[in-house]
Amino acid sequence: MAHQTTLAFSIFGRSSRDITDAVAKAVAASGVQCGLAHVFVQHTSCSLLITENADPDVRHDLDTILRRLAPDGDPAYRHHTEGPDDMAAHARTMLTSTAVTVPVGGGKLLLGTWQGIFLWEHRTGEQHRSVVVTVMGD
Repeated sequence: MAHQTTLAFSIFGRSSRDITDAVAKAVAASGVQCGLAHVFVQHTSCSLLITENADPDVRHDLDTILRRLAPDGDPAYRHHTEGPDDMAAHARTMLTSTAVTVPVGGGKLLLGTWQGIFLWEHRTGEQHRSVVVTVMGD
């Protein structure tokens, strides 16, 4: 059995947003008891990650690392169609991931105690993002 739904999120500037509950609701609605939940963001300037859900300093520090690896407005960038954060956002997405897969058991996400699923926005302005959740199994 497979079930697919698209979730919509508005995110305000460069930040990470916990989407675990929304994904968990999509899994519950699927009726799948044992299988996989594949979560995919349909954009090239944001990403998904599974990381620490208790201490927000972890996500802040991860953003600090990416700012060092892909700084805004680098004069070597040729692509800057939508502003100085444009190419940096694409590079940050390439360094991270646009999808995560989580096992499903008992109709629930089998995340670890301190894990959450986060939509990680790499642009500095308000964005509207679509996340496709595909749940497969029995």
